[in-house]
Amino acid sequence: METQTSRPSLQCVVVTPERTLLDEKVDFIALPMFDGELGVLPGRAPLIGRLGTGELRLTTGDHAQRFYVDGGFAQIRGNVVTVLTSRAVPAEEIDVAKAEADLEAARQPAATAKERESRQQAAAKARIQLRIAGRATEVSQSH
Repeated sequence: METQTSRPSLQCVVVTPERTLLDEKVDFIALPMFDGELGVLPGRAPLIGRLGTGELRLTTGDHAQRFYVDGGFAQIRGNVVTVLTSRAVPAEEIDVAKAEADLEAARQPAATAKERESRQQAAAKARIQLRIAGRATEVSQSH
């Protein structure tokens, strides 16, 4: 009889208002929390936290998946990580041209302080999307 050693894994579920984007087993998850990045391995203590805007990174063996997420919440319970977010986009589906256009639009002079703040937030989100899309391109070109 053959004995197979299985490593513990995490079940990662990513849910947006439109659909369940992802529901699969992974080895490691890096969450973009509101106040910094949180790495999650199997056996992590329970947690509910507020997500920031940034990169959700999932690793299984040598394979990494990257997603842009725009806020929301994460729950860790048992070995299940549930991400509830208003927007999640796989790195390879990020519209680079739109992100570059958003970044250029954000550089235009603003008439009011509120408009300036809004443009700064849009520019920050566009930069994050371009960074995530760039990493996905680097990885696909190296394989």
